[in-house]
Amino acid sequence: MATPALTVLEEDRHAWFAGRTRAILKYLDAELGSNGGGQARKVLDLGGGAGNMAHHLAHYGEVTSIDYNPRPIPIAQRRGVTVLQGSGDRLPFPDASFDLVALLDTVEHIPDELGVFAECARVLKLDGVLLVTVPAYMWLWSYNDEINAHERRYTADELRLKLELSGLHVSRISYNNFFLFPAVAGVRFLRPYNPGLKSPHLDAAEEVYQVDMEPIPEPVNSVLHGVYWLEAEILERMSFPFGNSIICAARK
Repeated sequence: MATPALTVLEEDRHAWFAGRTRAILKYLDAELGSNGGGQARKVLDLGGGAGNMAHHLAHYGEVTSIDYNPRPIPIAQRRGVTVLQGSGDRLPFPDASFDLVALLDTVEHIPDELGVFAECARVLKLDGVLLVTVPAYMWLWSYNDEINAHERRYTADELRLKLELSGLHVSRISYNNFFLFPAVAGVRFLRPYNPGLKSPHLDAAEEVYQVDMEPIPEPVNSVLHGVYWLEAEILERMSFPFGNSIICAARK
C-alpha cells in the first residue's frame, strides 16, 4: 500500500505543496518501502522550516529538523517537531547518523551547495537515502526566486553531477510539475509576474516566518490536485523529460 499524503496543515491543502508531497512519497516508497521500518529509522529534515513536511517524513522514521532561520522554529516546535537551528553546510551531527536526509527546496538557498551535499553524505549511514527537490532551469528565474532568496535553479544533469561529485550515487531523478510546465514557463518567460507575497527575506516582522503560498482559488485548486495526483502516479513508473522542478533520490 502506498504511503498516504496526509492533510493536517493548511499547506497540505494547497495544490502545489500537495503535488510535491505526493511525488516525494512515491520516491521514498520506491527507495525505502511504504511505511516500512519507520520507527527504526532516523530522518533529518534539512531546512525543515516550520515543520511543514515532518508529519509526512515521519512515515519513514523518527524526524529531526534543522533550519538556519530562527523564525519558523517556534512554529515547528508547537507542531511537535524536534528542531535545531543550524547551517546545512556545517551540520551538528556525527558521521553516519541518519537513514534518510530530506533536502526539500533548500539547497538552492545556500551559497555553498557542494558543502551541503558533502555534509548530507557525511551524516548519512551506509546505503542511506538523500531525497532532494529543487527548482529547474535558470531561464525560469522570476520574482518568486527573489522573494525566496534563491541562489540558483538547476538542470537534472547539473544536479546529478554535483551529487556524484559529493560521493553520492543517484538512483532516480526526474523533472516534476510536467503537465503545468508550458503554462508556468510561458507566464514567467513572456511576462514578469509579481505575486506580492510576504517573505521573511524581505520583511523583518517576526510573524513572517516563511514565504506566503500563492493562493489558488476554487475550483482551480481542486482541479490541480487531480493533475498533480496523475503526475505522481506516472512519476512512480517513469521520469519526465522537463518540468518546473526536479526530484532526485541518491544513496551513499
